[in-house]
Amino acid sequence: MSTVKFRHSSAIAIAGLVAFFGAVPVATYRWYLTPILLVPLAVLAWGWRAGTDVDERGVSVRALLGTRRLPWSRITALVPAGQRVVAVLDGGASVRLPAVGPADLPKLVAASGAEMGPDAEEAAGSGDAEAEVSTPPGPR
Repeated sequence: MSTVKFRHSSAIAIAGLVAFFGAVPVATYRWYLTPILLVPLAVLAWGWRAGTDVDERGVSVRALLGTRRLPWSRITALVPAGQRVVAVLDGGASVRLPAVGPADLPKLVAASGAEMGPDAEEAAGSGDAEAEVSTPPGPR
């Protein structure tokens, strides 16, 4: 079982690390300024951890402090929304998929074990916000 991982650029984590070292002189100037170090550390951790993992069983949305597992049976559609992709759930709720863009939809659907139709591939390539990409058949 292969898992495809979508992550933000590693430059975000590196920027958090650089900002941490840049904040050290400010934070050590006075004791009450030490919490300033938490901001670049949070950016570093988010840049390293946040993203989307996809496999045949479903989608895992990873954030700074948690992971949400969405089985394919709950996802009714994958919708490009500008430069982002949203998973529409069976109850009508939607979940943004971090680090997944419209151009990544064919790779995301292929990791699920399904195939995209030609209309869906065109919509994914154009970033059309109204286009809907069907989800893979899974156990319902």
